[in-house]
Amino acid sequence: MNVIFLVMILAAFLTAAWRQVRHVPEEGEPSPMEALSSGMIESATGAVELAIGLVGVMALFLGLMKVAEAGGLLTVLARLIRPLMVRLFPSVPGDHPAMGAMILNFSANALGLGNAATPFGIRAMQELDKLNPHKGTATNAMALFLAINTSSITLLPTGVIALRAAAGSVEPAAILPTTLFATLCATSAAIMAAYAYQRFFPVVPEPVRVGAAPDEAVAENESSEAEPLPEDAGKAYPLWVSLLALGGIVALIPLTIMYGTTVAPWIIPGLMVAFLLFGVARRVRIYEQFVEGAKDGFQVALRIIPYLVAILVAVGMLRSSGALEAMVNFLGAFTMRLGMPAEALPMALLRPLSGSGAYGVMASIINDPAIGPDSYTGLLVTTLQGSTETTFYVLAVYFGAIQVRRVRHTLLAALTADLVGIAAAVWICLRLFGGS
Repeated sequence: MNVIFLVMILAAFLTAAWRQVRHVPEEGEPSPMEALSSGMIESATGAVELAIGLVGVMALFLGLMKVAEAGGLLTVLARLIRPLMVRLFPSVPGDHPAMGAMILNFSANALGLGNAATPFGIRAMQELDKLNPHKGTATNAMALFLAINTSSITLLPTGVIALRAAAGSVEPAAILPTTLFATLCATSAAIMAAYAYQRFFPVVPEPVRVGAAPDEAVAENESSEAEPLPEDAGKAYPLWVSLLALGGIVALIPLTIMYGTTVAPWIIPGLMVAFLLFGVARRVRIYEQFVEGAKDGFQVALRIIPYLVAILVAVGMLRSSGALEAMVNFLGAFTMRLGMPAEALPMALLRPLSGSGAYGVMASIINDPAIGPDSYTGLLVTTLQGSTETTFYVLAVYFGAIQVRRVRHTLLAALTADLVGIAAAVWICLRLFGGS
């Protein structure tokens, strides 16, 4: 991340400097360097506002997750899908709370619940960090989890469907099959890339702090180890139960296509009621546990502010300097031949960097009367929105929550999944909708 961060800043500065040298002053128009300065300040302010906006959402869902954890739901989920999860994450004990948290995160992403997925994902990272012998350095399990997360496993892109309907689409749910295909390709690529790259990025422990005694460093690691697991840790439900659960998940795919828009408004309220009723059934003091989890959510949301400021300022500088626009102009002629129209290219480039930027590009395209939501370009950009993720934002938030600075191969695996997801989206949209 150090190299990526520096490259983004230098690219933005050098582009703005070149434009400044050639700039002809016009009344009322800021100079390139003035625009860059304004973009930096706006991005830093926006990062803090974004983090503060996350406080309520984080408190809500981490509160619910605390209730679920106290009732044993995470252990139940982990044991239910243990045959798959222990193969994907061999370094994580089968009944560890990290397994249940990761499953909840994947489930929320699959249903298009970005607000719920983030708190669940942060909780999963906190649990994975308890198993991390080298604090500050990403483990293989963390890298794989975030690579899968950024590949955006999506069965039901509820938000994008709603946007298409608001833009006047005749078939708002037309992107369901294309989104499903693209996200499956991206997720498969994420898993293979994470395993392939990890051998080239060995774990290098964080250096011991200057002035810290050896016993103090050892005590830090010991104090953050995982809590003892239950006596039945490592056990799983019978294989037929796990297969039945996986079969139920697969059966959701056609149901989401048929009834997704009807069910979508019920999901978040239903989650809250279900979690609380589960807690009551397991004799959990739901109010006290909810408040305890909400306190954790508040602290996590504040802790990620510095990481958000760093990455969002770098992205804002790229946009304000004109570097991103120059890249789009350069690549547009080549991508057009591959099925990526020049209008859609900014969306593909922005999506890993900035969720709000990509959202703005998509909204402007599908609301443009000359393009519209049901054109090839409109279908392609909405498929990209539903099947890809804001990679740099996710890494900044999740790693920031546990103070990890050495991300190892995580970013490379995530960007590989992004590239495969974009290519898959272009291919399937060409096949189903044509490029006209």
